[in-house]
Amino acid sequence: MNPLVQVAVKTPVYGVFDYRWKSPLPAVAGTRVTVPFGRRQVIGIVVAAIEHSDVPAAKLRAVHKVHDEKAILPEDLMTLLKWASRYYHYPLGEVLGSALPSLLRKGHAATLAEREYFRSTPQDESSTDVRVTVVQKRLLDHLRGSGGRPVAPDSLRALSPRWRHSLEPLIEQGLVACDTAIEVPRNEAAEQGPTLSDEQARAVEAVNAKLGTFASFLLRGVTGSGKTEVYLRCIEEVSRRGLQVLVLVPEISLTPQLMSRFERRISGCLVNLHSGLNDTERLQNWLCAYEGHADVVIGTRSSILAPMPRLGLIIIDEEHDGSLKQQDGFRYHARDLALMRARNRQCPVLLGTATPSFESIHNVTAGRFVELALTRRAGDAVAPTMGLLDIRRRKLIEGMSDRLLDAIREHLGRGGQALVFINRRGFAPTLLCNDCGAAADCRRCDAHMTVHARHNRLRCHHCGSERALPSVCDSCGSAELDRVGYGTERITEALQIEFPEIDIARIDRDSTRRKGALEAQLNRANSGEARILVGTQMLAKGHHFPKLTLVCILDADRGLFGTDFRSLEHMAQLIVQVAGRAGREKQRGAVLVQTRNPDNPMLQTLVKEGYESFAEIAMSDRRLAELPPFSFMALVRAEASDAREAHGFLVQVADSLHANKSGRLDVMGPAPAPMERLGGRYRAQLLLQSNLRSTLNDSLSRLCTVIDQLPGARRCRWSIDVDPVDLF
Repeated sequence: MNPLVQVAVKTPVYGVFDYRWKSPLPAVAGTRVTVPFGRRQVIGIVVAAIEHSDVPAAKLRAVHKVHDEKAILPEDLMTLLKWASRYYHYPLGEVLGSALPSLLRKGHAATLAEREYFRSTPQDESSTDVRVTVVQKRLLDHLRGSGGRPVAPDSLRALSPRWRHSLEPLIEQGLVACDTAIEVPRNEAAEQGPTLSDEQARAVEAVNAKLGTFASFLLRGVTGSGKTEVYLRCIEEVSRRGLQVLVLVPEISLTPQLMSRFERRISGCLVNLHSGLNDTERLQNWLCAYEGHADVVIGTRSSILAPMPRLGLIIIDEEHDGSLKQQDGFRYHARDLALMRARNRQCPVLLGTATPSFESIHNVTAGRFVELALTRRAGDAVAPTMGLLDIRRRKLIEGMSDRLLDAIREHLGRGGQALVFINRRGFAPTLLCNDCGAAADCRRCDAHMTVHARHNRLRCHHCGSERALPSVCDSCGSAELDRVGYGTERITEALQIEFPEIDIARIDRDSTRRKGALEAQLNRANSGEARILVGTQMLAKGHHFPKLTLVCILDADRGLFGTDFRSLEHMAQLIVQVAGRAGREKQRGAVLVQTRNPDNPMLQTLVKEGYESFAEIAMSDRRLAELPPFSFMALVRAEASDAREAHGFLVQVADSLHANKSGRLDVMGPAPAPMERLGGRYRAQLLLQSNLRSTLNDSLSRLCTVIDQLPGARRCRWSIDVDPVDLF
């Protein structure tokens, strides 16, 4: 009888599927196979070889094709992904599929691309009777001058655009040889690191002492304290031991600057993994990690799922950042997966931030993390001064007070740079009719459309729909339309009027959409060419602008009144992070925060006493309210074309949970989502909370066994979000 295998298929169905194994190759867990699934042929992942199946033998179908001789998802990664499937209550096939680059999911061969290289052959030195053209002679001379080393096509292309046409006869005559080799990028470091401070040296020593064992470190360093230098020294030691390092960053915008700095300091193969790469680039870099060629992998959250056979250290920069949490599909948190992966691989995890998440602070208090403190800025830099600008009853010039504009003028006069931070892109968040009061709303979402004046468009930043900017009100026909509020586009335009001779760079998702645009803008900022920077949270963290001496924060009050219990935490982290861009070199920086609530006690604590004191007070409030990190949450979301269907389905889910719960589980709702209508569909949610992780997990496990059978399940889309970072 043919052996049997269990295969996970990328489909939103819990469980795996049994198939007969007919291939002469051994059945290896983690390999890709093509299997019949319904009427289709799909690619799945072998989970295990089994001896018996509950499916009758006559109904068992056979594996059609085996794509890999060895596991494309190694054993340690399979263990992590199986755990993640159970922890996040997400179908295993979807989880395994999310760990693979898209080309591998489509059946592409898991082999690194080979590249051509050319060299002159020994007999060409004595060949005098061969007639060659001018271009061929130029190519031959170049190959001879390489000293027998292989020459890449790029350097030949520089000699002639028709280099290949001219080279082919030389290859046929045996004067030139063509070789192929796997292309693995190698880097030769040129710089030496600075002398470490005592605090940095102690942090590096602590991490290096735990290499080869599991340990969790929270590197809590004020902005500009040299956390990246600690990362580099730890990486150098790990590389000396022949091990790999995985570095996670929350934003693509941080990758180019970090990659550049690492290339100057770290020798070996450095690759990056993020959504800005095309499919081929992503596959090649992923395979470099998989084959063990990559010594350092730098990437965004999905990089935590990259296979690394020699993994020796995981570094998570800006560990507090919400971008580390996947917000759709497989809703994992990269920080939490990193901790579990490091435990399984027995290697340390280094979490770096100036503004730790409340979960990490709680883990330090509980003794699960070791805190490493960097309390002073590196070199001669000192912390910037912070002040609140009360803008109540003051006339504003396009959202900016006269005192703020005077401060910008003063810093520019001293040769510094200024950053104006507003976490809204576009020109204005609302288009309002002065006569009837109607706003230009999205027709598919419960949201106003944003004015993008440069392209004369209205855009919804939630569903992406857009339309032409109207000249009259859709409701009453009035031409009295006001653009209410401020975004980066409007602030940039206003600053250009105030400072006509000054070069201004706007850095947000709109201005950096084209490939290479972000790097170009950051280069202008780093070189000092752009004297004023206007940007969103893309500029809030990780960037080092040597000449930046003033940070101006507009619209800082939004976080004080958010509907999410994490709003205050996120507001404080954002303010501290963007403030940290100021004064990172010898000139002392200043930070001005515009507010209409200057007497707010939490804002006062943050500005006067710092993030640590702020977090202590805020966490006391969380403890009293039994909110995370002092309890555990999950969110069951549902969406449908009819609001009653989404709500009705969640009523059924709540009834099921009440009927089968064990231990203390609070089931709150269902209730409409904060933005009920999104993309033309209505959303509702059910909040689950418990003081015990096991109680929450057991309740969700039981729910997953019955949720598909609930009457309303087929009439709506639903999802389970464990440890949600926002309730949106």
